[in-house]
Amino acid sequence: MTSVPTRLAATLSFRTIGAVYVWLAIVVLFSIWAPDTFPTAITVKQVLNGNAVAGLVALSVVPPLAARVFDLSVAYTMSLTSVLTAHFLVSTGLGPFTATALAMAAALLVGVVNALVVVVLRVDSFIATLATGALIQSLITMVTNDSSITGVQLLAKPFANIAQLDAGGITLPVLYLLLAALAIWFVLEHTATGRRLYATGFNADAARLQGVRTDRLRFGTLVTSALLSGFAGVVFASSVGSGSPTAGSPYLLSAYAAAFVGATQLRAGRFNAWGTVIAVLLLGTGITGLGLATSAQWAASLFTGSVLIVALVLTGGRIALPTVLRRRAGKLSGPDEPEGSTDDESRAVPAGGSRS
Repeated sequence: MTSVPTRLAATLSFRTIGAVYVWLAIVVLFSIWAPDTFPTAITVKQVLNGNAVAGLVALSVVPPLAARVFDLSVAYTMSLTSVLTAHFLVSTGLGPFTATALAMAAALLVGVVNALVVVVLRVDSFIATLATGALIQSLITMVTNDSSITGVQLLAKPFANIAQLDAGGITLPVLYLLLAALAIWFVLEHTATGRRLYATGFNADAARLQGVRTDRLRFGTLVTSALLSGFAGVVFASSVGSGSPTAGSPYLLSAYAAAFVGATQLRAGRFNAWGTVIAVLLLGTGITGLGLATSAQWAASLFTGSVLIVALVLTGGRIALPTVLRRRAGKLSGPDEPEGSTDDESRAVPAGGSRS
């Protein structure tokens, strides 16, 4: 049995919460770079409020990734619910509740279609959801003619309160983010469904032989992903007061960057909710700091892309490296260790996503 100091040291190690230390380093860097504008309470609120929607989209891809499924349609689903909510409010005169409910029903339909194509028709999830996204984009263009939908109905209460109501400068979307993270964390870490999801992601064939209904789980994750990204679209429309046909486009890269960075934190090698939230805030802090320190428009994309590459290296390399070193040591001292006998190899599956 390990001692309390040993457990605490493991919990606070760079291997466990390295993103937190990187986050703190970013805060120190920008506090020095932009001392008049960055280290303020306004910046803290800006990071939280400005990244709540991004956090919801990032969390929407965590359940599918835990089951080793990609959903690349989340950005399009977000755009769809954004424009549909605006369309129903402005063009048809429906009330906020009805408009939101119809938009979420459309998101549910997207999730079911994705699940049918991926789970029932056995189309690769990467290709299937990308194709679904293209179909969604065509529907968005048909509804909006590639123009944002605006109207006073989007600025009026109670619809505006969905995203603009605040307490002490912290808006409701931050609460939505925390509640979504709490729900996903509880399901993944404290229920049998979560254990089966991870088992499906690690090795679907082995999980199926143990009686896990892997197809049902993957079906559910795709529906959940669509609903959460769809809700993010409604929140976005309430926040900006319009329905944008490209609302979700900027969030796709950052969502997967956050999910993969999150897989290196807290539960290394596993996609998890709180690691993803940490990564969202890390990315948001960096992008906000770059915006305050420099006006270069390419800086934010460069930062996000660089973080994603580093995360992929960490999630793949840091887990596989100990196995490589042990094998090399075995060649010097004796027979090789049989393949597949280490925990590290099995844990590398959800991070790399390439083992079948």
